[in-house]
Amino acid sequence: MNIPYKQNSLQFPLAITLLLTALSSTSLGQETPQSWFVAGRESVTTNLALRETDNSTVARNVILFVGGGMGISTVTAARILEGQLRGESGEENELSFETFPNLALAKTYTANQQVADSGGTMSAMTTGIKTDAGVIAVNQNVVRGDCSTQAGNQVMTFLERAEMRGLATGVVTTARITDATPAANYAHSVEQDYESDGDRALLSNPGECPDIALQLIEFSSNVIGSDGLEVALGGGRRNFLPLDGVDPEGSQRGARMDGRNLTLEWRNNHSNSAYVWNSAQFDAIDSSNTDHLLGLFQPSHMHYSLDADTDDAGEPSLAEMTEKAIEILSRNENGYFLSVDAGRIDHAHQAGNPQRALLDTIALSDAVRTALRSVDLTETLIIVAADHSHTLTLAGYPARGNAILGKVRGVTQTGEPNAEFSLAADGMPYTTLSYANGPGFHLLSESSSADEVANEVITAGVRSNLQAVDTRDPGFHSEALVPLPRATNSGEDVAIYAIGPGSDLVRGVMEQHVIFHVMMEASQLDSR
Repeated sequence: MNIPYKQNSLQFPLAITLLLTALSSTSLGQETPQSWFVAGRESVTTNLALRETDNSTVARNVILFVGGGMGISTVTAARILEGQLRGESGEENELSFETFPNLALAKTYTANQQVADSGGTMSAMTTGIKTDAGVIAVNQNVVRGDCSTQAGNQVMTFLERAEMRGLATGVVTTARITDATPAANYAHSVEQDYESDGDRALLSNPGECPDIALQLIEFSSNVIGSDGLEVALGGGRRNFLPLDGVDPEGSQRGARMDGRNLTLEWRNNHSNSAYVWNSAQFDAIDSSNTDHLLGLFQPSHMHYSLDADTDDAGEPSLAEMTEKAIEILSRNENGYFLSVDAGRIDHAHQAGNPQRALLDTIALSDAVRTALRSVDLTETLIIVAADHSHTLTLAGYPARGNAILGKVRGVTQTGEPNAEFSLAADGMPYTTLSYANGPGFHLLSESSSADEVANEVITAGVRSNLQAVDTRDPGFHSEALVPLPRATNSGEDVAIYAIGPGSDLVRGVMEQHVIFHVMMEASQLDSR
């Protein structure tokens, strides 16, 4: 029994809901899309019963912020770094979303993996069910990479439901707009890396499965009653340009094999529409007179916030994209849904580069702060979550106010910070921040991309003498224990922060897919 696609699955009569609950097993290996969905809805019903006061206010608007790989250790370290950048000790600081009144923990496992990836986890938040890793907005009945298994197993997303009910919708990201986390809002794929038709080799049976970029452009023809996303901002320009097309920023070519220029099709498909690829064009957009905005600011991912100034053409910050999106979306009298992804936190962690990861977390906090200034919280639900965590650790008994990016200095018997670095049993100093796995210590030039460490020799598992190394250098990549080309995700719970109507439904320890059901209940989307 499949959850109907292009139909509101929350409109189950009570008798049918109880029947589905009875029929659906929740034991390992026997969960079904229905059991995940019903269990998620029941969690919200339980939390509704725990309300101490009647709260019938409906969230006209919903904004979902997602920090890619933003585990609790990342939030803690970013909080400290932000305070230290202001000259404070840092520990007492709070990121913008840490002031939210409602907080919960989310379990991030997928239907098939204990430690998850972005495709499976974001799909949980957008569809209300758990699914397998490596796929987006399809259920666990598919076989990853096999296009013949996709038909009938797509699961409707919150964004699609919002579009069908006349809300404005938008997706903002610092990664490629076709990357797994943003794409899980508007696309369905048995392979999360099938971003353009140039990636067909990833599919064992390509068939008629459309690539992710094409699904964004053709969204309105695939979703009943939709006029398409109003806002789509991020990177990933190459997936929208043909192979014989030259990228406007240089000699790079597009990735599309079908010869189509999807940026032109975006403008042709929508009235009062615009496509921009640099900061000047973005700044010139009149939000009061633009109905559909596509912004693709890099061939691949956008720059880390630390490196944004190195882009000659310029690109907007996450906060600026969030603000522009809200300006456009808020013109819709029915309300809106906006998904904002700080995807590059994840990428910096993969490379073992904590400074860029933390600065992009601070950039997410800035974007949330911008949203708080731009919306009416009596009618807007804001949720800040993470798709999964990373193997970043904070350890070593550093003194209060010790540089979070620095080497550990302990505390003297009189309670003062020690003038000397703390030494490990091997006689060498160590940093507060390190990774359980990954490429290990590297010191690259400041102008180098944090991702270039993947091409370096792996040093993880072997201690390096950091005595004379400036670990606060932007090119510093932390030591790691287990040698891997990339640091992996980690499987512990992540935090959910919420404010606005329905935010009190975020409480306790939740399955990650319950976030979808919270948004559905808070917005009363099924009854609009």
